[in-house]
Amino acid sequence: LSFPGGCSLSTLFPIQSQLDCDLENATTQEEKEELVHQFLERVDEREDTKIPDFQTGLEWLNTDAPLSLNKELAGKVVLLDFFTYCCINCMHILPDLHQLEKRHSTQDGLVIIGVHSAKFPNEKILDNIRSAVLRYNICHPVVNDGEASLWHELEVSCWPTLVLLGPRGNLLFSLVGEGHSEKLTLFTDAALRFYGGKGQLKAHALKIRLYKDSLAPSILSFPGKVAIDKSTQRLVIADTGHHRILVVSSAGQLLHVIGGPASGRKDGSLSEASFNSPQGVAFKGDAVYVADTENHLIRKIDLSDGRVSTIAGAGVQGTDREGGAVGVQQPISSPWDVTLGTAGGEEDNVLWIAMAGTHQIWALFLADGKLPKGGEFKAGVCVRWAGSGSEENRNNSYPHKAGFAQPSGLALATEEPWNCLYVADSESSTIRSLALKDGAVKLLVGGERDPLNLFAFGDADGKGVEAKLQHPLGVAWSPRQSLLYVADSYNHKIKVVDPKTKVCRTLAGTGEAGDTFGRELTESCFNEPGGICVGGEGKLLYVADTNNHQIKVLDLIFSCLLSPKQFPPLGRTKAPPLPKSAARKELPPVEVSAGQTVTMSLTLSLPEGAKLTEEAPSCWVLSAEGDEWLLDGQVTTGEVVDLSQPINISTRLPAAETEWKNNKPCLTLGVWVFYCLEAGKACMMKAASFSQPLHINSHSGEKQVTVAIAHTF
Repeated sequence: LSFPGGCSLSTLFPIQSQLDCDLENATTQEEKEELVHQFLERVDEREDTKIPDFQTGLEWLNTDAPLSLNKELAGKVVLLDFFTYCCINCMHILPDLHQLEKRHSTQDGLVIIGVHSAKFPNEKILDNIRSAVLRYNICHPVVNDGEASLWHELEVSCWPTLVLLGPRGNLLFSLVGEGHSEKLTLFTDAALRFYGGKGQLKAHALKIRLYKDSLAPSILSFPGKVAIDKSTQRLVIADTGHHRILVVSSAGQLLHVIGGPASGRKDGSLSEASFNSPQGVAFKGDAVYVADTENHLIRKIDLSDGRVSTIAGAGVQGTDREGGAVGVQQPISSPWDVTLGTAGGEEDNVLWIAMAGTHQIWALFLADGKLPKGGEFKAGVCVRWAGSGSEENRNNSYPHKAGFAQPSGLALATEEPWNCLYVADSESSTIRSLALKDGAVKLLVGGERDPLNLFAFGDADGKGVEAKLQHPLGVAWSPRQSLLYVADSYNHKIKVVDPKTKVCRTLAGTGEAGDTFGRELTESCFNEPGGICVGGEGKLLYVADTNNHQIKVLDLIFSCLLSPKQFPPLGRTKAPPLPKSAARKELPPVEVSAGQTVTMSLTLSLPEGAKLTEEAPSCWVLSAEGDEWLLDGQVTTGEVVDLSQPINISTRLPAAETEWKNNKPCLTLGVWVFYCLEAGKACMMKAASFSQPLHINSHSGEKQVTVAIAHTF
């Protein structure tokens, strides 16, 4: 056994390949363990297997200080995970690493280090890696090797690559790609036994400090996708980081919470069901279809019956690239988005699936139907429609010969002449079209003509391949405008494409990650937006601004961004904060009695020439901070849709006088109004707060007390 020309993976692979062949032929676990033990004895004799240490000055996450193979990691078996956070294959091995961390602690002698070697420029930025670490619940140290120095030293060639080191930083094993869970456990267990038996392992702890432990709770956590019910304008939000689905009104009022806050995999009632990092969502009447990504399932939420069921997937990552089985008999792999469509049958008889894990587009038949160039299928069948399964940017007239690279967003355009399914193909940084008539796959914008080049990314407006995107995750079609909107995630922008001319241009975002609201859309900032949908009859664009933990609303008519920060809170336990510019008025105290109903009659006036922005989240919130018992602990909210009549907001006071904790409780009415001025085409958000002190008396008067409030913005 020798390592000619230095210590790297290229010299290890030929040596380890013999072990891999022997393991394939082994018939028992004991035989496999003995083969690995013999290999370790041979490789440990070498003195030239020590790899270079981490460069100094690198940025680290989940640890108090940088780690060194020569200091803190000496005496440990170290598993290096070379990954980049956009890569679906890298995501697929995270459950293996989580299981390994449960099996062996740092005190047992195992330390896992994530070595982040970026593909995209956006992934070199520490804050973006930090967001990914939170999003994927990575609980081991991660180093930002932005210039891939250790990658090059070891001659790593692809993501993911796992490298197992001995207690002196010596090279032992390497595993390339995903799907090596059994071998990873075998190698790690054997290394810990081998070096533990030699007395070379140290039980000292490392100074681990998880970034997630320092964060305050947030209403949303890395929302992935958003969709709209066109008939009722209800929004459904994949609150991915909280492992739940939210259904809200267009004003942000919470209607349903399904799942969360912990991950799980359970069907049943809305209160019992659980998900694991859901992404794509789609509305059909009172049914919500969900791409339950890390459970590798498609779920159905029936809001009328209050039940959640699994309609496709086996609950484990599938490797099948053909499909054809029914429902839960068909394993699938990391579904990332879903949208309803029609295929050779009744309307909305098929659910199109962006199957990121196998780089394909699949179809789940909700009723009998037929695929173009694909045959007839019965209800419940889940089958591949387009994509060979090879990770490529390959366009082809035959859908099975085309190649996608981690498709992550879908939008259906049924109108002629488009009649296609648009696909955000994230790893090729392209937007592609999939013809509903014959399944032909064509390029719309981005990428380049070489189907094997997945590095043709950038940030450039232009036509066809001249336009450049960076890992787009979402697309949304506007029938009213015949335009396609794109969440250009790693460029932190929203772009718009005219499919007739194939011209792509920036609509919103500066290109830098942030969370600011500019006077123009191009002066506003996003942070890796991942989901997008068109609402308000084509007037509004809802954006899941993933790393900002928000849903933002763009007014497409007046070209302005409507702030989400003034939405009523999802949870109704606390009123949202007022902006500094809000008007604040304290009203004269009013005499009330226990059990009375207090009605606040609010008359609002807008400036001359102004009108409420249609479908924007104008709302009121009645709260009693510090006196929550007045409202039974609830925050009461409502929409503001018509200012021609007073808005009457009523609440019944507690009936028992013993519940009154002091003699000067106070109700607070907050109002947030979005309106547009015809002159200048400007859109504004204004807020006001009215404090109403209550004086309790022992006399029982009228059943209702009315307080009139008038305010002009």
